[in-house]
Amino acid sequence: MKRIGVLSLQGGVEEHISALLSASAKCSMPVQVVEVRSREDAEGLDGIILPGGESTTISRLMERENLFPSVLKIRKIFGTCAGAIMLARSVEGAVAGQRFLSLMDITASRNAYGSQLASFEARITTVFGTINGVFIRAPRLAPASKDCQPMAFYGEEVVAAYQKKGERHFLASSFHPELTTTKFHEFFLKL
Repeated sequence: MKRIGVLSLQGGVEEHISALLSASAKCSMPVQVVEVRSREDAEGLDGIILPGGESTTISRLMERENLFPSVLKIRKIFGTCAGAIMLARSVEGAVAGQRFLSLMDITASRNAYGSQLASFEARITTVFGTINGVFIRAPRLAPASKDCQPMAFYGEEVVAAYQKKGERHFLASSFHPELTTTKFHEFFLKL
């Protein structure tokens, strides 16, 4: 049984847990979901999901709980919205002194699709078919190496990407798949 954590400091925690459990049933891959709030919770995980929320707040809470060293060791990480920002090697619009995991070769531009009031839902093209994507103060993602495979597009823009680095796997989406589909969670579980 895989142990998959969901960073549970802020953001769409319950939605990711629900999507993860549904994906687990669809894939016939049993998982133990761990709500990660402390360094101890992050130990021995097979993967972790970094939900949306507010990247500055997530960063500060991770620092306060000394979670960076433990999360940096996890082999599989899936970040949505603010979680994708946390994964990015480069972040445009970052708050001075904000810390990131900086593991994935993407550039994330914070709030690129507008403010909270400009949030929207749109049809997007993914490697799994066309789905509805929910964008809430979403970052723009730009793959920064040929190793980053686009997984979803909104028009011509990449809104989800996957990268394998050695034995590590990183998945990032600027939208919130947990609100409309389990396809990305299924892909994450199968990595």
